[in-house]
Amino acid sequence: MKKRIAQVERVTKETQIKAEINLDGQGDSSIKADLPFLEHMLEQVARHGMFDLTILAKGDLEIDAHHTVEDVGIVLGQALEKALGDKIGITRFGSAYVPLDESLSRVVLDFSGRPGLEFNVTFPRSRVGEFDIDLLQEFFQGFVNHAKATIHIDNIRGGNSHHIAETIFKAFGKALKMAVTIDPRQADKIPSTKELI
Repeated sequence: MKKRIAQVERVTKETQIKAEINLDGQGDSSIKADLPFLEHMLEQVARHGMFDLTILAKGDLEIDAHHTVEDVGIVLGQALEKALGDKIGITRFGSAYVPLDESLSRVVLDFSGRPGLEFNVTFPRSRVGEFDIDLLQEFFQGFVNHAKATIHIDNIRGGNSHHIAETIFKAFGKALKMAVTIDPRQADKIPSTKELI
Protein backbone atom coordinates (compact mmCIF):
# COMPACT_ATOMS: atom_id res chain seq x y z
CA MET A 1 0.00 0.00 0.00
CA LYS A 2 1.32 3.43 -0.89
CA LYS A 3 2.09 5.77 1.97
CA ARG A 4 -0.68 8.23 2.72
CA ILE A 5 1.44 11.10 4.02
CA ALA A 6 1.14 14.77 3.11
CA GLN A 7 2.84 18.02 4.00
CA VAL A 8 1.27 21.44 3.50
CA GLU A 9 2.55 24.92 4.21
CA ARG A 10 0.38 28.05 4.09
CA VAL A 11 1.76 31.54 4.56
CA THR A 12 -0.44 34.64 4.64
CA LYS A 13 -0.10 38.12 6.09
CA GLU A 14 -1.92 36.80 9.18
CA THR A 15 -0.54 33.29 9.73
CA GLN A 16 2.28 30.89 8.90
CA ILE A 17 1.28 27.25 9.23
CA LYS A 18 3.00 23.96 8.42
CA ALA A 19 1.30 20.61 8.77
CA GLU A 20 2.19 16.99 8.14
CA ILE A 21 -0.21 14.08 8.43
CA ASN A 22 0.28 10.33 8.13
CA LEU A 23 -3.13 8.68 7.80
CA ASP A 24 -1.67 5.29 8.73
CA GLY A 25 0.23 6.37 11.80
CA GLN A 26 0.21 5.49 15.50
CA GLY A 27 -1.67 8.47 16.95
CA ASP A 28 1.44 10.53 17.68
CA SER A 29 1.25 14.31 17.53
CA SER A 30 3.31 17.45 17.90
CA ILE A 31 1.11 20.54 17.88
CA LYS A 32 2.44 24.06 18.46
CA ALA A 33 0.02 26.94 17.89
CA ASP A 34 0.42 29.09 21.02
CA LEU A 35 -3.20 28.16 21.82
CA PRO A 36 -3.06 25.39 24.43
CA PHE A 37 -6.76 24.51 24.24
CA LEU A 38 -6.66 24.11 20.45
CA GLU A 39 -3.47 22.06 20.77
CA HIS A 40 -5.21 19.80 23.30
CA MET A 41 -8.18 19.31 20.95
CA LEU A 42 -5.96 18.47 17.97
CA GLU A 43 -4.04 15.94 20.06
CA GLN A 44 -7.40 14.20 20.60
CA VAL A 45 -7.95 14.02 16.84
CA ALA A 46 -4.55 12.44 16.25
CA ARG A 47 -4.83 9.96 19.11
CA HIS A 48 -8.36 8.79 18.40
CA GLY A 49 -7.95 8.92 14.61
CA MET A 50 -4.63 7.07 14.82
CA PHE A 51 -2.97 9.70 12.63
CA ASP A 52 0.53 11.01 13.10
CA LEU A 53 0.05 14.76 13.05
CA THR A 54 2.50 17.64 13.22
CA ILE A 55 1.30 21.24 13.14
CA LEU A 56 3.40 24.35 13.64
CA ALA A 57 1.33 27.53 13.56
CA LYS A 58 2.20 31.16 14.17
CA GLY A 59 -0.48 33.81 13.89
CA ASP A 60 -1.50 37.33 14.77
CA LEU A 61 -2.66 36.40 18.26
CA GLU A 62 -2.14 40.00 19.36
CA ILE A 63 -5.33 40.74 17.39
CA ASP A 64 -7.17 37.57 18.42
CA ALA A 65 -7.09 33.84 17.75
CA HIS A 66 -9.59 33.82 14.88
CA HIS A 67 -7.13 33.77 11.98
CA THR A 68 -4.93 31.13 13.57
CA VAL A 69 -7.77 28.76 14.46
CA GLU A 70 -9.47 29.07 11.07
CA ASP A 71 -6.20 28.71 9.15
CA VAL A 72 -5.18 25.63 11.13
CA GLY A 73 -8.51 24.11 10.04
CA ILE A 74 -7.77 25.10 6.44
CA VAL A 75 -4.28 23.58 6.47
CA LEU A 76 -5.41 20.37 8.19
CA GLY A 77 -8.14 20.02 5.55
CA GLN A 78 -5.62 20.57 2.75
CA ALA A 79 -3.21 18.04 4.23
CA LEU A 80 -5.88 15.40 4.70
CA GLU A 81 -7.25 15.90 1.19
CA LYS A 82 -3.74 15.65 -0.26
CA ALA A 83 -2.96 12.49 1.77
CA LEU A 84 -6.18 10.85 0.52
CA GLY A 85 -5.13 11.42 -3.08
CA ASP A 86 -7.56 9.80 -5.53
CA LYS A 87 -9.57 8.29 -2.62
CA ILE A 88 -9.45 4.84 -4.21
CA GLY A 89 -10.41 2.17 -1.69
CA ILE A 90 -11.40 4.41 1.22
CA THR A 91 -14.51 3.66 3.24
CA ARG A 92 -15.51 7.32 2.55
CA PHE A 93 -18.15 7.63 5.29
CA GLY A 94 -17.43 7.77 8.99
CA SER A 95 -19.37 8.34 12.19
CA ALA A 96 -18.78 8.26 15.92
CA TYR A 97 -20.52 8.99 19.20
CA VAL A 98 -18.26 9.95 22.09
CA PRO A 99 -19.23 10.63 25.73
CA LEU A 100 -17.27 12.45 28.40
CA ASP A 101 -18.98 12.58 31.78
CA GLU A 102 -22.25 14.49 31.19
CA SER A 103 -21.48 15.34 27.56
CA LEU A 104 -22.26 13.31 24.43
CA SER A 105 -21.52 14.32 20.85
CA ARG A 106 -21.87 12.78 17.40
CA VAL A 107 -19.83 13.44 14.26
CA VAL A 108 -20.87 12.05 10.87
CA LEU A 109 -18.79 12.76 7.79
CA ASP A 110 -18.46 11.98 4.11
CA PHE A 111 -15.47 12.65 1.86
CA SER A 112 -17.97 13.57 -0.82
CA GLY A 113 -16.00 16.21 -2.70
CA ARG A 114 -18.74 18.65 -1.62
CA PRO A 115 -17.85 20.93 1.29
CA GLY A 116 -20.63 21.28 3.84
CA LEU A 117 -20.84 21.83 7.58
CA GLU A 118 -23.81 21.40 9.90
CA PHE A 119 -22.64 22.51 13.35
CA ASN A 120 -25.39 22.00 15.92
CA VAL A 121 -23.64 22.87 19.16
CA THR A 122 -24.49 25.29 21.95
CA PHE A 123 -21.76 25.96 24.48
CA PRO A 124 -22.83 27.00 28.02
CA ARG A 125 -19.82 29.32 28.34
CA SER A 126 -18.21 31.47 25.68
CA ARG A 127 -14.65 30.72 26.79
CA VAL A 128 -12.61 27.81 28.06
CA GLY A 129 -9.82 29.51 29.94
CA GLU A 130 -8.68 32.22 27.54
CA PHE A 131 -9.93 30.38 24.44
CA ASP A 132 -12.98 31.75 22.57
CA ILE A 133 -15.06 28.61 22.13
CA ASP A 134 -17.00 30.05 19.14
CA LEU A 135 -13.81 29.71 17.09
CA LEU A 136 -14.25 25.94 16.96
CA GLN A 137 -16.95 26.37 14.34
CA GLU A 138 -14.50 28.45 12.29
CA PHE A 139 -11.95 25.63 12.55
CA PHE A 140 -14.41 23.09 11.20
CA GLN A 141 -15.61 25.43 8.44
CA GLY A 142 -12.03 25.89 7.28
CA PHE A 143 -11.50 22.14 7.42
CA VAL A 144 -14.56 21.14 5.38
CA ASN A 145 -13.91 23.77 2.72
CA HIS A 146 -10.43 22.40 2.04
CA ALA A 147 -10.88 18.69 2.78
CA LYS A 148 -13.93 18.82 0.48
CA ALA A 149 -15.96 16.92 3.05
CA THR A 150 -19.50 17.06 4.38
CA ILE A 151 -19.60 16.99 8.18
CA HIS A 152 -22.50 16.98 10.63
CA ILE A 153 -21.52 17.78 14.21
CA ASP A 154 -24.17 17.46 16.90
CA ASN A 155 -23.80 17.90 20.63
CA ILE A 156 -26.57 15.74 22.05
CA ARG A 157 -26.13 16.79 25.67
CA GLY A 158 -23.63 18.51 27.90
CA GLY A 159 -23.23 21.12 30.58
CA ASN A 160 -19.50 21.84 30.48
CA SER A 161 -18.01 23.65 27.48
CA HIS A 162 -14.65 21.88 27.78
CA HIS A 163 -16.33 18.47 27.90
CA ILE A 164 -18.56 19.30 24.92
CA ALA A 165 -15.58 20.43 22.82
CA GLU A 166 -13.56 17.37 23.77
CA THR A 167 -16.35 14.96 22.83
CA ILE A 168 -16.61 16.70 19.45
CA PHE A 169 -12.90 16.44 18.68
CA LYS A 170 -12.62 12.85 19.86
CA ALA A 171 -15.65 11.89 17.76
CA PHE A 172 -14.15 13.82 14.82
CA GLY A 173 -10.94 11.78 15.11
CA LYS A 174 -12.81 8.47 15.32
CA ALA A 175 -15.09 9.35 12.38
CA LEU A 176 -12.06 10.37 10.30
CA LYS A 177 -10.37 7.08 11.13
CA MET A 178 -13.39 5.14 9.90
CA ALA A 179 -13.79 7.19 6.71
CA VAL A 180 -10.15 6.99 5.57
CA THR A 181 -9.75 3.27 6.31
CA ILE A 182 -9.10 1.20 3.20
CA ASP A 183 -11.85 -1.32 2.55
CA PRO A 184 -10.09 -4.37 1.02
CA ARG A 185 -13.25 -5.30 -0.89
CA GLN A 186 -13.03 -2.08 -2.91
CA ALA A 187 -9.28 -1.48 -2.74
CA ASP A 188 -9.13 -0.64 -6.44
CA LYS A 189 -12.38 1.34 -6.68
CA ILE A 190 -13.55 4.89 -6.10
CA PRO A 191 -16.24 4.65 -3.39
CA SER A 192 -18.98 6.24 -5.51
CA THR A 193 -21.45 5.04 -8.13
CA LYS A 194 -20.31 8.04 -10.16
CA GLU A 195 -16.76 6.60 -10.02
CA LEU A 196 -15.57 10.10 -9.24
CA ILE A 197 -15.35 12.08 -6.01
